[in-house]
Amino acid sequence: MPRRREVAKRRIQPDPVFHDRMVAKFVNAMMVGGKKSTAERVFYGAMQIAEKRANEEGLKLFKRALENVKPVLEVKARRVGGATYQVPVEIRPNRRTALGMRWLINYARARGEKTMTDKLAAEIVDAANNRGNSIKKREDTHKMAEANKAFAHFRW
Repeated sequence: MPRRREVAKRRIQPDPVFHDRMVAKFVNAMMVGGKKSTAERVFYGAMQIAEKRANEEGLKLFKRALENVKPVLEVKARRVGGATYQVPVEIRPNRRTALGMRWLINYARARGEKTMTDKLAAEIVDAANNRGNSIKKREDTHKMAEANKAFAHFRW
């Protein structure tokens, strides 16, 4: 963290197909080894498959899936007098989006389908319908925060 001034956030360019910054950010997060064209091919292919499965516009489906996966609360470890407490805290909007994207990508990669395109399409459709592993992860995070609500007074 710089001592003098706040570092300006970089504005990323919207993606070429949907003209949406969120999609561009998702493709960048999905990219492995700098292979952006491969990540784009996987994402746009997944959008086409998801459109067919859900009979709905791909961008709306993606946005709804991401909105469903975003967590509101998480727990942070806080050390007080030799003991470590899991303190529930609200999540900043940027971090919420980043976590939602990360969970969608990670749980898509862990699925059993054959290609990454199929895996991602299935995970997006499941998340849009409030089921799937990424939704389970959000629910577990919220349960953990709810269970540790007694330590909320340690928030800093």
